[in-house]
Amino acid sequence: MFTTPTFTTATLPPHHKCTDCPQFTALHYAASTFRNDDKMHLKHLLADAFRCQGLLAVHSTSAAFERGFQDDESQDADEGFDAATSDSEAKTGKTNKNFQRRIILDYSRQQITGSTLELLFDLADRMGLNERMSELRCGYHINYTERKAVLHHLLRTPRHYDWSHKMVGGKARMDEVWDVLTKIRNFSVKVRNGTVRGITGKLLKNVVCLTSGGMHYGPEAVYEALSADRDAFMATKGRDTSLSFISNVDPVDFDVKTRNLQAEETLFIVISKSFEAVETMYNARMARRWLKKNMCKDPQSFTDGQILCDFSDKELVEKHFCAVTADCDQASQFGIHSANIYPMFDWVGERFSVWSAAGMLPLSIHYSYKVMQRMLEGAHDIDEHFFDAPLGGNIPVLLGLLGVWNSTFMGYHARALLPYSHALSKFPAVVQKFDMESNGKRVSSAGIPLLFSAGEIDFGECGINGQYNFYQLLHQGRTIPSDFIGFMESQSSAIDEEYNENQDRWNDNDGWDAKLVVNCHDELMSNFFSQPDALALGKTLNDLVQEEVPEELREHKVFPGNKPSSSILMTKLDAFAVGQLFAIYEHRTVVQGFIWGINSFDQYGTELGRMHAKRVRAQLSASRKRGASVQGFNFSSGNMLEAYLSHGRASR
Repeated sequence: MFTTPTFTTATLPPHHKCTDCPQFTALHYAASTFRNDDKMHLKHLLADAFRCQGLLAVHSTSAAFERGFQDDESQDADEGFDAATSDSEAKTGKTNKNFQRRIILDYSRQQITGSTLELLFDLADRMGLNERMSELRCGYHINYTERKAVLHHLLRTPRHYDWSHKMVGGKARMDEVWDVLTKIRNFSVKVRNGTVRGITGKLLKNVVCLTSGGMHYGPEAVYEALSADRDAFMATKGRDTSLSFISNVDPVDFDVKTRNLQAEETLFIVISKSFEAVETMYNARMARRWLKKNMCKDPQSFTDGQILCDFSDKELVEKHFCAVTADCDQASQFGIHSANIYPMFDWVGERFSVWSAAGMLPLSIHYSYKVMQRMLEGAHDIDEHFFDAPLGGNIPVLLGLLGVWNSTFMGYHARALLPYSHALSKFPAVVQKFDMESNGKRVSSAGIPLLFSAGEIDFGECGINGQYNFYQLLHQGRTIPSDFIGFMESQSSAIDEEYNENQDRWNDNDGWDAKLVVNCHDELMSNFFSQPDALALGKTLNDLVQEEVPEELREHKVFPGNKPSSSILMTKLDAFAVGQLFAIYEHRTVVQGFIWGINSFDQYGTELGRMHAKRVRAQLSASRKRGASVQGFNFSSGNMLEAYLSHGRASR
């Protein structure tokens, strides 16, 4: 087990409330102006170029900064590629030493002015935002209810980072973090190069993560995000491997995910902080039985009709199971070899655990440790930006302030996440997990009931798919602030090559209303650029009259506009950018929690339903085994339970 030394802590939550700040009242007044004054419509605000220019923030990362992360220890021969080299550089054989990736945040389509923003910064100052950010960075116990530090940012910090004047005992914690990362690196290399194999000597090609508590969201989203990235693809090329996640106690999830797997080639990773989560342990036991049942069913494992392998549960678990947990003793009791147990730290919340062994272990086995180290580096880049950049140009802080403005003052309680990249199809669910679980609170950090509703309802869909899903509601129904996320470069080069080869045969014209052909990424980004303006500007009845739209259809085709949004444009989507994007939204959530004065790091709201489930579980057990009648429930629940149990009796 890893031991944590004693560190300087802050155990008392701040008692001041944002509703007591004069800026809170002033912001409510400003919001009423935006709601009632037509001059504050976004179509007028966007006509002010000076205002729009002031509502931009840019974060740049130079190639020199990125190269500064490279660690000689990560240069593994089995991985065989340079993760810092771009696709275009690989084709030309040249390295662009001046390459600079950028993140551009344009929030000029939000219903704010310079004076509104000034009030928001004043409110943040009154709520001690800078102080709270410093406490987060330095390892103070800002998870007040559980008396824990919140240090997931530490998991992505370079080995030789200078913690002087930033965290007491920071180096000791970093040594623990890097002991785990080194262990992950070494094990992932051995699995990938075949040094570590299954019990029958076959390569471990399939990794299945067994988890619960939502810890699968981050790793699964990263897995999808990198599926088309060149470096990640090259790391999997020719390996015929798979990575899947089982998080549901519904046995259908297990059956579907393991249906086409060979037991001899499968490695299960049990991810549970306590190693007692009901859902995870059900699936872990099911996986153990599955291995026993399916091991050596491959005809090659038989000779003259005789089964060559009759292994004990202990032998199977030692060779085909790993664990990521804070309770290493429980994992050992399950039978997992101590060398295959990876510690989690109590200062890492489950919703922020993608940076821990919970994410790094399976993703490093699949995509290589080198690729995943790039993700950590990207996240650390944003950590430095978040903690050190002035608030006026600080992208996570600005997004957090805008979230507070929209939900608390403008009355918009939902937010749409709209990444124009198919690879980010699972990203909205990640933000939904850590944002709604973090900030869906009813009391302040000091336990005082809030006078407003905290938290937002997050949802989203990637690219043009969302346009045919819920954009009707965004344009002509409820006002829901939206975050558009796009990239200057596509992960795919095939379409660009096809466009370049065939463009001479296309009969293009110059007029806007002529049939123009662009490559697929430009087509995608045409929508990325057009939708925010369409939401903001809308379409009036006069516009429709001038377009000679039939009178009976005009009202149906009016778009009120004035729908707020922010646009985030990034250079390209690779492992580094994935780390950046995840970290931006993590810090955004934390900023909102600090300004609302809530504890964003506990989650007691997830427990009540599980507590009720214990009573139901006991009733089901008694009824199944002894035929006990349903008792102790309200009429509605009792009636449904009787119907459920009677069907089971009838089917037998």
